[in-house]
Amino acid sequence: MRKFSIARLLALTLFLYIPIIAFSQEQMERASRGSIPEELLRPKRGEAPNYPIDVVIGELGKGTASDAAFSFANYISAAFLSGNMDNSALASIGSVLRQSLLSSLDVITPLSYRLGGGREEADGAVSFLVRFIGKEQGITGELYIRYVTRQTEGADGEVKTTGRWVFEELLLEEARDRDVEQKESIYRADFYPYERFY
Repeated sequence: MRKFSIARLLALTLFLYIPIIAFSQEQMERASRGSIPEELLRPKRGEAPNYPIDVVIGELGKGTASDAAFSFANYISAAFLSGNMDNSALASIGSVLRQSLLSSLDVITPLSYRLGGGREEADGAVSFLVRFIGKEQGITGELYIRYVTRQTEGADGEVKTTGRWVFEELLLEEARDRDVEQKESIYRADFYPYERFY
């Protein structure tokens, strides 16, 4: 019968114990970020972030919309986030509609927003799914914008065409508690994210 030296016994103990320590640390890291797998926490190269709670707005970012449309949608969304009735970005919106939309958002006291799923509609408008996020509640909706052109005739008779993006509509759902949305998002893994609400 072979006798084990203390050094061999110690080496064997460490060999068996180190994987347990590594496994425990991995479990602790996973517990600190909840049950969210690493694949959902970090987007792959070239992929827009997609948060589980935002499954309803799909992949964040411009979608199939143009960069200019996405930039304007961000401009308008940031103006709504400000909650300022006199924000110059909202000046083209009628005062009654503007007040109504800002009042709906004020319910959640939004701190941020996320845009996703941009696409061109059949009538030429561009829509984005948007989610305004407050500390305890969120509101999801769909933002519509449109590029309009105008022709003017100069003094020399030359016709010039100019264009700009304009706000068209913002359809909002009811405010919902964020913890309820998060629980529902876990059970909606089969939900097709680009399906529109309205």
